Amino acid sequence: MKKILSTVLITSSLLLYSTPSFALLSVSVGMPIGQSITGKRAGKDYGNATDKTGGYFLGASFASIGIGIDSYITKFKTDGTDGSWPAEFDAGLKTNMTNIFYQLPIPVLNMIIGLGTGTTEYDCSIPYCSKKYDKGSATQWYTSIGIPLIPFFDIHLSYRSITAKNIKKYTGAKDDNSGSVTGLGIAFNF
Repeated sequence: MKKILSTVLITSSLLLYSTPSFALLSVSVGMPIGQSITGKRAGKDYGNATDKTGGYFLGASFASIGIGIDSYITKFKTDGTDGSWPAEFDAGLKTNMTNIFYQLPIPVLNMIIGLGTGTTEYDCSIPYCSKKYDKGSATQWYTSIGIPLIPFFDIHLSYRSITAKNIKKYTGAKDDNSGSVTGLGIAFNF
């Protein structure tokens, strides 16, 4: 009985050991798994309907303070039936962010809160798209919760809340591409 109890105690302490307060250096990589845009196009009642999202999230922290980079493109539905982009367009929203974050010293979970700033722009297959729209500014707050699988490795889920506006050059009206992004990633803690 003592051997079983000792084995369970040692195994569980090894599996649940990794905490942010002990990690001197942490490196993470992730990818967006979906984006939802709740804003309106040029003040109208319809928004940009999203289809697929692809890109990456990178982060590195030293002693709980870190910096990160987000770069991803979300393709729009282009069938023209929902008030979004016409079928002949290959359109999407390109987002680039620079982040600063803090890794909370919570035992058993790796929790991060952060802020970011960057740009959004329409990524279109037609030549006049870049002339029609300006690059817009964007800000975000985000959180990530990681569960350690082994002492120096965790898998995490992230949520980003984005405020983004693009300015339409020819009319001055603004497209609001605010919304949220969810992501999945892994982190290595040294």
